[in-house]
Amino acid sequence: MPHVTANGIQIEYETVGDSSSPALLLIAGNGAQLTFWDDALCERLANAGFFVIRFDNRDAGLSTRFDAAGVPDFMASIKAAMEGRPVESAYTLADMADDCVGLLEALGINKAHICGASMGGMIAQVVAYRHPEHVLSLTSIMSNTGNPHAPQGKPEAIAAVVAPAPEGREAFLAHTLQVWRQIWSPGFPFEEARARAFLEKSYARAYCPQGMARQNTALLATGDRRPFLGSIQAPTLVIHGVADPLIPLAAGQETAELIPGAKLLVIEGMGHDLPTGVWPRIVTAMAQLAGHANA
Repeated sequence: MPHVTANGIQIEYETVGDSSSPALLLIAGNGAQLTFWDDALCERLANAGFFVIRFDNRDAGLSTRFDAAGVPDFMASIKAAMEGRPVESAYTLADMADDCVGLLEALGINKAHICGASMGGMIAQVVAYRHPEHVLSLTSIMSNTGNPHAPQGKPEAIAAVVAPAPEGREAFLAHTLQVWRQIWSPGFPFEEARARAFLEKSYARAYCPQGMARQNTALLATGDRRPFLGSIQAPTLVIHGVADPLIPLAAGQETAELIPGAKLLVIEGMGHDLPTGVWPRIVTAMAQLAGHANA
């Protein structure tokens, strides 16, 4: 697999499609590897006219890990954030956004369409307001604004996501499949075979729960992004599911309200995931957004 050195770290990446097409950078969420972006979804995006780039965030997959920083006390970080105190973190979402731009520059790409899901959507937002000169368009999927007073997700969904996975491959798979069921889109059939294959591949490729904890702390350390979202100038699409149990629809609505001119695509039955049933609508909407941005 190819990699580059950018922003002081090694970043693993893959590309799909014609390199002469407009670039689309896909940013995965907390703890997720580049394989979060399904091969078949990437092919659909490439067929829609994008040069697709997916990569491992720092502290995930095969990109540089920050093991020397240790494992943060996540509950202490949450307490500090709630009390308005600084959160100690090895890095922030700004550093992760700089990684994105560093990767593009290393690939000789000046501007790209930027898309992220969940925490990846938060990073994508930071790229859009921190590096506007590199952004053709922004797509933020099932994400939020960092508003500390926003409605919270369902307690059982939050508890499932933050609970540490047990050690051992089979225990990990059983546990994580249950997490997927908690956040899955209730309006779509649960794709157990696809979920299991994804989790098996992720575990074998580069499982790193310590990195996930550091990424979570980076999110807390970044704080409220609302003051910056109004400066985003790139054409923006916000996609959110009505049934998202982890980041409620209100978060997506607020994101769209704060980014000038943003369009909001609300999908009935969609939870905190990307079931294959939503792919056609998402790809079409992103292609339309890119068409306006490229015009």
